[in-house]
Amino acid sequence: MSNDDWCTIESDPGVFTSLIESFGTRNVEVAELWSLDDDALSSLTSPIEGVDDAAVHGLIFLFKWQSSSSNGGGDEGAAIGGDGGGGMGEPLTGDDVPPGLFFARQVTHNACATQAILGVLLNAPNSVVERDGADDVVVDDYDDGNGRRLVLGKTLSDFRSFTSHFPPDLRGEAIGSSESIRAAHNSFGRAEDAFLGGDPGRPKRAATDDDDVFHFVAYVPHDGDGCVYELDGLRPGPIRVGSYEGGGGDGPPSTAEAGGWMRVARDAIQSRLSAYPSAEIKFNLMALVQDRRTYLCERLDSLVAIGIEESDPAMLRVRSDLRAEEEKRERWKLENERRRHNYLPFSVEFLRCLAGSGKFEKLVDMARTNAGEKRKRSEAWKKARGE
Repeated sequence: MSNDDWCTIESDPGVFTSLIESFGTRNVEVAELWSLDDDALSSLTSPIEGVDDAAVHGLIFLFKWQSSSSNGGGDEGAAIGGDGGGGMGEPLTGDDVPPGLFFARQVTHNACATQAILGVLLNAPNSVVERDGADDVVVDDYDDGNGRRLVLGKTLSDFRSFTSHFPPDLRGEAIGSSESIRAAHNSFGRAEDAFLGGDPGRPKRAATDDDDVFHFVAYVPHDGDGCVYELDGLRPGPIRVGSYEGGGGDGPPSTAEAGGWMRVARDAIQSRLSAYPSAEIKFNLMALVQDRRTYLCERLDSLVAIGIEESDPAMLRVRSDLRAEEEKRERWKLENERRRHNYLPFSVEFLRCLAGSGKFEKLVDMARTNAGEKRKRSEAWKKARGE
């Protein structure tokens, strides 16, 4: 397949959650982090309390590619290769890669978002796999018969099994060649991009030094050795960034241990951030966490089972939290529908109507005047700061 067959997608929790669910994966959602402090990390498992399976499966970090830091380029339109800035430690290759850790090289342009997501999902400890139609019976909308464990779904279960003995570069080729994964990824591309770039003969513009080029990496705990790994598909292998207390046992990290591994990942992310100017703000951090509705429905059932009345504050609080989660999902659904809608034909027709009414040139002149004034204010502000 052609690398150009993969589009860019927006870094957004609603987009990523819907993309994950389109793989058939259940009991997981994506939450956005606005801070790296302990309170922000703890909020990832709220309102889930006291359950070992209340796991944060991994973190996904988006950062702006710094071309000066390597000879390679970024993911979105630049050449694949190099470091991109801020990576710590040496990549592990061959027998140095711990058993059971899934890592794939990125060989396809524009696939880094989905590749980072797969890196978290396919390394999630104690996940449930589905094969050959013998899927777990779905009890209700959120309970899959396996409590709160992440259910990979048949697409990713089969993919992990098929690629289990592949080297990293071949795993990357398998991701790029997977029609089901590519179709799910591209379903979140902008419709106008497909319209403008639909001509196979139309050349793609390569990224330049003036473009903002972004890249995704993932951070995951590996319970086999109690270490946290950075998964950057542009590196030859995973990077061990530190160990967390209590790793190396059976099953997923406990809630306390999860906080430990996230702090290790936070240190690695802060190391990346330190390579950028203090004024740089173009970063995004998201976490793959348990679907909160699963816990809330379980909590609701337990309250009903012990005879708690509907008017009880505990019951009202759980129902309010569940309603808020449902409203969030509805909002994500509406936003994704708007993302998929092609506004280009309307925009073109609107401009034609403005031109036909004689207002177009006046509006263009106003826009140029406003842009000039804005540029002067910006220059004066920079001058005042001595930049």
